[in-house]
Amino acid sequence: MTNGAAPNGAAPNGAAPNGAASKKITRAFSLQPILVPFYALILAVLVGGVLIAIVGVNPFTAYGYLLKGMFGSPDRIAGSIARSVPFIGSALALAVAFRAGLFNIGAEGQLLLGGVSAAWVGTWAWMADMPAIIAIPIVILAGMLGGGIWGAIPGLLRAKTGAHEVITTIMLNSIGLFGVRWLVSSQKPVVLRDIESTAPRTRPIAEGARLPTFLDSSQPNLHLGLVLLVLAAIAMALLLDRTSFGFEVNTVGLNPGAAKYAGISVNKTIVLVMALSGAMAGLAAASEVSGTSGTFQPGTFAGMGFDGIAIALLARAKPIPIIFSAIMWGSMLSGAPLMQQEADVSIDVVRIIQALVLLLVAADAIVRYIFRVKVETGNEFAASSTVEAS
Repeated sequence: MTNGAAPNGAAPNGAAPNGAASKKITRAFSLQPILVPFYALILAVLVGGVLIAIVGVNPFTAYGYLLKGMFGSPDRIAGSIARSVPFIGSALALAVAFRAGLFNIGAEGQLLLGGVSAAWVGTWAWMADMPAIIAIPIVILAGMLGGGIWGAIPGLLRAKTGAHEVITTIMLNSIGLFGVRWLVSSQKPVVLRDIESTAPRTRPIAEGARLPTFLDSSQPNLHLGLVLLVLAAIAMALLLDRTSFGFEVNTVGLNPGAAKYAGISVNKTIVLVMALSGAMAGLAAASEVSGTSGTFQPGTFAGMGFDGIAIALLARAKPIPIIFSAIMWGSMLSGAPLMQQEADVSIDVVRIIQALVLLLVAADAIVRYIFRVKVETGNEFAASSTVEAS
């Protein structure tokens, strides 16, 4: 060899790997956030299939009906997407808090306060004469404000007294649930209840405050709330990853001590993040009130806050992946009734699969071991990137 050239086209010692190898390595690690949840879903479906077979049903038949219920017709596709819309907001609420190192268990309470606030404002007398271009934003902002205030309370308690947000948000869930239930159900005195309805609910909001629908024949109907929540996810991605506020949030989440040393107001950030988290839940609730029935019922958002935790964890607290995780989550719940009806398989099987997906994503060492997915560490990346000259 002359001039120290490496044989067979290999890079000299210390040099970067050739272009093809570098691209393969970069591609493999850029797919890490997708591969682990995808493989976790495959494993969960396989385990679910075993459970279905144990009860004497053909798993392929059961899953066939599940898929048919999810995507078997345009109406079912629209219904699956519509079922997913509020999950996007509840998961965004959790993701924003996660990024600041906070665990907001109170999304359900924030959904309730956001929903009842939107429903209350939507029934104001003067709203009946408002054009949709004014009435809809007012109702949506009312929902965000109601959820945001309810979210800010545990943030203030954490910042001022050190009270842990897990405890305070759980307690506020109960306060919100029973408080809203009283407001909507009470007949003596009548507060927000629609006295013409036999079921506890608020009066219908003004027609001008109703979100336009894309497809009325789906169950539930697909409405403009989908666009609002997708735009909210994009906005949250830009806010958290491209702004100075996002940098402060991420820094507080990674190391509050270092953030304080760098001059970031940790307490202020905590309060703002919890308020923003609640506002995302309120947005989801307001879009459901305005886009579906036009009324608020206390049981509408039961369990949705905890589903949001699962979806946010599945998407690794990243706003854009939350959209797809929420659609998968909502679609499975939308397709489950047909599977139960036609294959006589309990809807609970879908919940088991969802729980297994979450478990396997959280304990990703299992998935990485079975599918030989490399761990994202700087040392391994460096080791894999080194091409030795022969």
